[in-house]
Amino acid sequence: MTQTSVQAQDLSRNPDPRYKTLVVGTAPDSWGVWFPSDEKQIDWETTLDQMAAAGYKYIETGPFGYFPTDPARLQAEMSKRALTVVAGTQFGILHKEQEWANTEFEMRRNAAVLKAVGATFLVYLPPMFRSDKTWEFTDERVLSEEQWRLYTSNANKLGKILKDEYGVTMVVHPHGDSHIETRTDIDRFFADTDPEYVSFCLDTGHIVYGGEDPINIVRDYPQRIGFVHIKAMDPALVREAHEKDWPFGEAIARGASVTPPAGQPEMKALVDALAGLDREIIVVVEQDLYPVEFDFPLPNAIATRQYLAECNLGARAAATAARR
Repeated sequence: MTQTSVQAQDLSRNPDPRYKTLVVGTAPDSWGVWFPSDEKQIDWETTLDQMAAAGYKYIETGPFGYFPTDPARLQAEMSKRALTVVAGTQFGILHKEQEWANTEFEMRRNAAVLKAVGATFLVYLPPMFRSDKTWEFTDERVLSEEQWRLYTSNANKLGKILKDEYGVTMVVHPHGDSHIETRTDIDRFFADTDPEYVSFCLDTGHIVYGGEDPINIVRDYPQRIGFVHIKAMDPALVREAHEKDWPFGEAIARGASVTPPAGQPEMKALVDALAGLDREIIVVVEQDLYPVEFDFPLPNAIATRQYLAECNLGARAAATAARR
């Protein structure tokens, strides 16, 4: 296994005052993890070991149930590797009345664990209208006006529950093959939700996939951005995916999510735009890699972290990797 002496360093912040408010972390997505359990995914202990070996300190837990959900055990596993949980993620259906009870239950369960380990963000992933595993349609592509009203009112209700009862901020994540994907979707969602309870996870890759430049979102909605997923997409493959109406899962399987500096957005300009917000923002490095060969994520994570440090996100390591 590759280990590095960067573990003793805190590479999460650039010491330059212009960029010091940006805190870099990582997520299981970059290890090809999309599901709580799947035979095509690397085991969770190895993922945690490699996150630490890649020089990260802060992590997002990814799909609920992939890492331990007992708070005491989760905290012990984090402490053993000098890692800190900053956020969790959770899919939830908000536009169907009959799904509210289950969505609320799952969100509360996740938020309780996050609160117990000191994390303060829950990334809400909108349900997809095509399965990210089978690629089959599972819902209507376009919501009715009534469904949209229920969606946004339930988002407000859920955000209030999480904030008032758990001290956790709900950050809504745009997503390919979902009802919050394009700039039009995002504008409408912001207009119809309460910024006090509904914040935004700027996923730069999904923004590109939806046909927008994430820097425009930073410029137009600076106060709505509470959290960031930083990733890149291959614009040619994204264009082909939309032209041929590929499912999002197929686009990823064909390599649409790429390692910077490849793809869009251009990372240096993006980091500068985020730094211009002039407040602490957690920026979680992600790459959609399901499925992936198990020997790919660690060197890829190291290379990505190092490149982003060159773009002023996080600090550069003072030491190089060493085998043991």
